[in-house]
Amino acid sequence: MTRTDVSNPVPLHRAIVGSRGRGNVWVLLLLAGLFIFAGMASIALTRPTDAQLWAGFAVWIISALGAATLLKWRLPSHDPLLLVLSMFLSGWGLVAIERLAPAFADRQALWLVISVLTMLGIAVFPQVLRWLRGYRYSLLAAALLLLAATIVLGRNPSGFEFAPRLWLGIGAFYFQPSEIMKVILVAFMVSYLAEQSATFRASSDGSAGATGLSLRLIGPIVMMWLLSMVILVWQRDLGTAMLFFIVFLLLLYLSSGDPRLLLSGALLIVAAGVVAYQLFDVVQLRVDIWFNPWPEADGRAYQIVQSLMAFAAGGIAGTGVGLGAPGYIPVVHSDFIFSAIAEEWGLLGVIAILSSFGVLAWRGMAIALKHTGSVFHRLLAAGLTMTLLVQALMIMAGVLKLLPLTGVTLPFISYGGSSLFACHIMLGLLLRLSAGAR
Repeated sequence: MTRTDVSNPVPLHRAIVGSRGRGNVWVLLLLAGLFIFAGMASIALTRPTDAQLWAGFAVWIISALGAATLLKWRLPSHDPLLLVLSMFLSGWGLVAIERLAPAFADRQALWLVISVLTMLGIAVFPQVLRWLRGYRYSLLAAALLLLAATIVLGRNPSGFEFAPRLWLGIGAFYFQPSEIMKVILVAFMVSYLAEQSATFRASSDGSAGATGLSLRLIGPIVMMWLLSMVILVWQRDLGTAMLFFIVFLLLLYLSSGDPRLLLSGALLIVAAGVVAYQLFDVVQLRVDIWFNPWPEADGRAYQIVQSLMAFAAGGIAGTGVGLGAPGYIPVVHSDFIFSAIAEEWGLLGVIAILSSFGVLAWRGMAIALKHTGSVFHRLLAAGLTMTLLVQALMIMAGVLKLLPLTGVTLPFISYGGSSLFACHIMLGLLLRLSAGAR
C-alpha cells in the first residue's frame, strides 16, 4: 500500500477527467451525447414526421468521436476538457437551433463539420503558431482588406434595407469577415505586446519615465480605440468594436501590470459611447431600451422585453424543450438564443451554460500560466480565452438587460457559420498551446 503525498496533490482537471488528464474523456463525451440525444428526442415528440431531425445529431456524433480519436492519436498531451466543452456547447446549439429555426439546422450542422475539421488541422499542425507570429503583418493586412471590402461591398442576408451590412456574399453563401478578424487581430496584438513586454514592464515600474509610459502604453490604446471607432462608424457593428477594444485593453494590462491602463481605457469607452449616442440612431435605441424598455414594450423594446419574459417564464427547471414560446423573440436563434435556453431549460440550463464557459476560461488561463518560457504563447492563450469569455458575457448580459445589446453571438451556441468557424479556430489554437504547456 503506497503512501499518499499530500504535498503534491493531483491537479483538479486530472481528478475530473481521469488518469493523466485523458482517461475518462470518452465518459464525458458520452454524457454530453446523452444530453443532446435527450434534447433531440424531446423535439421529435413535437415533430414525429420530421425525418431530417436526427441528421444534426448524427453529424455531432461523428464530429465528436472523430475529433477525440484524432487528437488522442496526433496530440496526446492536449487538454481534453477543451474539446469536451466545445462539443457540448456546439451540440446544445444544434438542439436549440433545431427547436427554434429548423430551416437553419442543416446549415449549422454543415458549418460544424467544416469548423471541427479546421480546428483539428490547426491543433495537429505544429507550425501554425510560428506562422501566426511570423506572418502577422500579412495577416493583419488581409484582415484590413476584408474589413474594407465589407464596408464597400457588404451585404445583409436578411434583406432589410437599414440593417447593418456585415457580410460578404457569393450567391447563397455568406461570410462575416469580422469573425476571422477577431482571431487575426488578437494574434497581431499578442505578437506586438510580446516583443514590447520588457519595455512595458519597465515603463509601468517607473524606470522609463512619463514619456515612455505615454508613448509605449497610451499610444497603442488610442490606436485600437480609433480602429474600433472605424468599425462602429462605417459598419454600425457596436459589439465587434467593443469586443476588440476590451480584449486589447485586458491584454495590455496583462503585459504591463499598470492599472492606469484600465482607467484610461474605460474613459475612452465612455467618451466613445457618449459620442455614438449622439450620432447614431442604433446606439441611441439600444441605450434607451436598456435604461427603460417598458414604455415601448410593444414597439422598439419588444425584443428585449420578450427576452426578459422568457427568463421569467423559465423558472428553475424550465418549461421543457418544445413547450415554451421563445418564438415571440425576434432573431431568437441568433442573438437571443440564451433567452430561449433560459425559458425551456430554466435556471438549471443557465447555470450549465455559465459553468461551461467558466471552466473553459479556467482551462484557457491555466494554459497561459503554464507557458512560462514564451511570452507570446502565454499572451496568445490568455487573449483567445478572454475573447471567447468577453463575447459570451457581453451577449448574456445584453439579453438580460444588464448591459446594452451589442449584437454579438453566443460562442459555439448561436446560429452563424462565421461565428462557429472562428470559435473553433480559437479552440484549435488553444489545443495546440495546451499540448506545449509545462
